[in-house]
Amino acid sequence: MPSEARSERMDAVAAHPLAELLECPPEAGNLLNEASQCLKFKEGEVVFQQGEAARGLYVAINGQFLRKSERLHSHLTLGPVRPGDLVELAAALSGCNHTYTLTAHSAGSMLLLPMETLRKTFSFYPPLRMKLLEELAREVSRGYLLCALQRSSHGRRSSGGATPA
Repeated sequence: MPSEARSERMDAVAAHPLAELLECPPEAGNLLNEASQCLKFKEGEVVFQQGEAARGLYVAINGQFLRKSERLHSHLTLGPVRPGDLVELAAALSGCNHTYTLTAHSAGSMLLLPMETLRKTFSFYPPLRMKLLEELAREVSRGYLLCALQRSSHGRRSSGGATPA
């Protein structure tokens, strides 16, 4: 795949700025602001465990966090979470359990928008839920695209640089 096409695909699924995603009328914004909680974590401290009920939507403020999952008796590192990242968007939108464990890789803090407040805000201002669902779709697309790119580059390396037939 030419690098220009790769770049266009990545641009299409790029994360949108947090301020844009959480943009809503003042009444809805006030609901979120009043209920938001700033949580501080020490290096090595677990933010949440895989399988626990989701408490809400997390936003990384500072520090670095690491996502790990256990699937089919294998431990997988899913990658880092950096300041500004939305964390466990799927669990927050669905009200389900966490799909991975999040641990502080360095001291840091997270903003938590509690689940009940999210639900109230979504009922008051439904476009917010749609914006977050769109961001979740972009997140899934980015993951899929990165996996596809890794597979194609791995295929080229393992075939000695020759393009597979």
